[in-house]
Amino acid sequence: MNILVTGGAGFIASHIVDAYIQAGYRVSVIDNLHHGFKRNLNSKAVFYRADICDLKAMRRIITKVKPAVINHHAAIAEVIVSIRNPLPTMAVNVQGTINLLQVGGEVGIKKFIFASTGGAIYGDAKHLPTTEAEPTLPVSPYGLSKLLAEECITYYSRMYGFNYLIFRYPNVFGYRQDPHGEAGVVAIFCERLAHGLPVTIFGDGSKTRDYMYVADIVQANRLALRRGHRTTINLGRGKEISDQMVFDTIYDFFPQAPDVRYQPVRSGEVVRSCLRPNLAAKILGWKSQWSFPAGVADYVAQMHYV
Repeated sequence: MNILVTGGAGFIASHIVDAYIQAGYRVSVIDNLHHGFKRNLNSKAVFYRADICDLKAMRRIITKVKPAVINHHAAIAEVIVSIRNPLPTMAVNVQGTINLLQVGGEVGIKKFIFASTGGAIYGDAKHLPTTEAEPTLPVSPYGLSKLLAEECITYYSRMYGFNYLIFRYPNVFGYRQDPHGEAGVVAIFCERLAHGLPVTIFGDGSKTRDYMYVADIVQANRLALRRGHRTTINLGRGKEISDQMVFDTIYDFFPQAPDVRYQPVRSGEVVRSCLRPNLAAKILGWKSQWSFPAGVADYVAQMHYV
């Protein structure tokens, strides 16, 4: 089976590419390398350096590859950047997704797998852990762009008759995450503590997220090739972890005296986020296998920090 993965030189999608290739699938990757890195590319994947906003390029590549499945991870995924300048985020996350859906529908794809977001779409949800039935209340252009992309997927699925599965991700961490970006608290904290640099916590440390190790995300994307029919699914551990708990867990690996700075919570950030994964268990037979401390330990080991 031919699979096309967008953003396949990036953090999460590069791991998915590795898993698909290991399982024996033929994989092609589209990435413009604005946020991805060549070093993340699997040598057995066919790589196309292109921008998903370029419709002509998408038509040329997808017509050539003729994928049965498109796994779409390419995105601008920075909340603060989207607030400062929303149009590029909207262009990539909405227009780029439409290009893939349109051309994918034209060539007869069987399934479209999409990486959406939980916290940024639900906003400050009333119910925690949050289910898929919770009202969507994006608090940033990034969250809005993902919600609009979800609606586009359901529309084009009806138009062309292909299947889809939308994943609403929690906060994912692990090897290959960029420690120099806006997001990725675990990677940022580890990198800074490893080099004796100060760490910034936005808020008083009580802000929470649902953290998941990338290996669990990869397993869900493997299961999605065979299971899940036109549905939207939360991935999460159903457990809140505060910023202070994140720091304390990581600090155990870097016992030098840290310089911790507390700053106001940034605009567009939700205060609490936690996703209930019951539907993923029911539909995919999926369950998180990695606790937060175990994931951090594995990440630190892979990065050779200690």
